[in-house]
Amino acid sequence: MFLHLSVVFGKNFTSTVGIKFTSKQLAIVQLAPYQHSVIIGLLLSDGWLIFSSKGRKNVRLGFKQSLEHSEYVLFVFNILSHYCSSSPKLYTSVRAGTRLYALSFFTRSMPCLTELHSLFYINGVKIVPQNIFELLTPVALAHMIMGDGAVRPYGLIICTNSYSVKDVVLLMNVLMIRYRLECNLRLQKQNQKIEYMIYINQSSMALLWTIVSPYMHPSMLYKLKSSLVSNPSNRKKIEVFDKDTNQTTYYNSISEAAIALNCNNTSILYNIKSKKQHPYKGRYVFKLL
Repeated sequence: MFLHLSVVFGKNFTSTVGIKFTSKQLAIVQLAPYQHSVIIGLLLSDGWLIFSSKGRKNVRLGFKQSLEHSEYVLFVFNILSHYCSSSPKLYTSVRAGTRLYALSFFTRSMPCLTELHSLFYINGVKIVPQNIFELLTPVALAHMIMGDGAVRPYGLIICTNSYSVKDVVLLMNVLMIRYRLECNLRLQKQNQKIEYMIYINQSSMALLWTIVSPYMHPSMLYKLKSSLVSNPSNRKKIEVFDKDTNQTTYYNSISEAAIALNCNNTSILYNIKSKKQHPYKGRYVFKLL
């Protein structure tokens, strides 16, 4: 079992809940790439790294969501249970006279997590790491959205309220440059303090769907689906002729076509409205029906 815990490749590892390991065994544990990306996404949203007690050299990962999102918590736990000694637990609290319920779990304290702590925390304050361009894989982005994404009629808000404006802009630049998503900075005043959030434009939601939906739990897909059909212009049926294959395909909406072609809604609309209409990507000819 000791050797199995140290495996660094793969996706679905066996749970080690209830099994004890020595500090020497935990010292050589490395996070597999998929699990590493999941943890990055959690840390950018609702996950945290903490020393379980004073004098501890290594941190553990904690993750908690309201009971409403228990399916997602269990989904994440199943991915990370290889690094956990206990199962998720139910927590209760009272806020404004209302009793709230949440599901939470912790991993073991391990050096491989302490390495992430040095990237994500400065003097106990969580930050966005400088190498976030490399860290923010599609898997990490999916979990960041599942944790901190908020549905809006014409796009998606990522609730980055706890970060500085410098960190939020750094993260937004990665979304724009690495993933070609159209984003804006949103400000809100909370308790006499200005907070910053990232707004992903509705025109990029189809592209975002192709990037992250394969890694999202079905219960969280509503965060993407609502904005895909909210804009009337995107609900128009469209004909797409592929010059390379000489085939014509019909889609029920521009968003559906954008998902199939791995592009933005805006790109299709711009091509349709262009006076000098050239095949999109030198290949596709659009026609609204």
